[in-house]
Amino acid sequence: MTGLTNLLDLDPAQLVAYCGELGEKPFRAKQLQRWIHQFGASDFNAMSDLAKSLREKLATRAHVEAPQIISDHTSTDGTRKWLLDVGQGNAVETVFIPEEQRGTLCISTQAGCAVNCRFCSTGKQGFSRNLTVAEIVGQLWMAEFELRRSKGIEPGPRGERQITNVVMMGMGEPLLNYEPTVTALRMMLDDNAYGLSRRRVTLSTSGVVPMIDKLSQDCAVALAVSLHASNDALRDDLVPLNRKYPLRELMAACRRYLDFAPRDFVTFEYCMLDGVNDSDAHARELVALVQGREPVPCKFNLIPFNPFPESGLIRSENARIKSFAKVLSNAGIVTTIRKTRGEDIDAACGQLAGEVQDRTRVQERMQKMATYQKKFGPNFGRIVEIAS
Repeated sequence: MTGLTNLLDLDPAQLVAYCGELGEKPFRAKQLQRWIHQFGASDFNAMSDLAKSLREKLATRAHVEAPQIISDHTSTDGTRKWLLDVGQGNAVETVFIPEEQRGTLCISTQAGCAVNCRFCSTGKQGFSRNLTVAEIVGQLWMAEFELRRSKGIEPGPRGERQITNVVMMGMGEPLLNYEPTVTALRMMLDDNAYGLSRRRVTLSTSGVVPMIDKLSQDCAVALAVSLHASNDALRDDLVPLNRKYPLRELMAACRRYLDFAPRDFVTFEYCMLDGVNDSDAHARELVALVQGREPVPCKFNLIPFNPFPESGLIRSENARIKSFAKVLSNAGIVTTIRKTRGEDIDAACGQLAGEVQDRTRVQERMQKMATYQKKFGPNFGRIVEIAS
């Protein structure tokens, strides 16, 4: 397909411009959008209300191609996970979570992740590259029509929509792949494409402060922040990005974002790690953090940790999680405990790993660090950090 334009890469304005380059009127862009995103069409000959001359142009200059499916697994609880080929030995994972009143798709934005949070298996695979717009929105395109086909539902705007909510919570940090992510968001919100409301699209970030501010101006959707710690020292260890954007700056960015957001609160995600961040004292510290002199309207989503061997971490006991939640709730903070879904197919939160050709050599660095710590003691890592 070298040299052909993938129409999944183009947002509404770009598609209008592309049609203009072909000598076509702007309304043709809307027709194309509907065929691609509402009918799931990739064959231009099937787009019956397009002029034959336009279909012939498109056949030689464009294509509609989402990442190819490598594997497709369904959990005992109905959660469905696809492994998608994004080329050069890289694969990403996309997860659909069905519920009674909604269907949520968890989308990846990068092949791997460079943030390397301690509790996330994606980061332990390192980072290869950012995904393109077509690779991001293509996950929604693929999943929506795969789900419809499996249920025998006709494509088209009147067909029963399977995906009602999208969360940018898969592999990668969305705000470190900013432009493609925002372009994909615009496609999801456009009425001639998927027509999702801003309240039903959530972007999750580990706290890239300047990009949170930029997103508020460019395409403000619901915001979730991977918090996971109640103070800077602990968050520096769990979420290394905190060393660049500490909690004070992150909380201020969240407050600014709410002036433009579709919801009047930020969701803070908090992975419950046994003996690390799960004491009642930590919970009280969180209350002080978000209800201090400059409060941040928020809700907390407590996430039972999904263990993997390289982390060296353990899931908090259920009783401990409930006690932690009670401290937050008693302070008037809406608090939920996330139900673990898709664990039997490694589709739960923090388990998405895919296949990554790591350019950051994170596994090699981790092995070296383990060797040095064994030789010089557990404080070796801290010594290196101070020296650098």
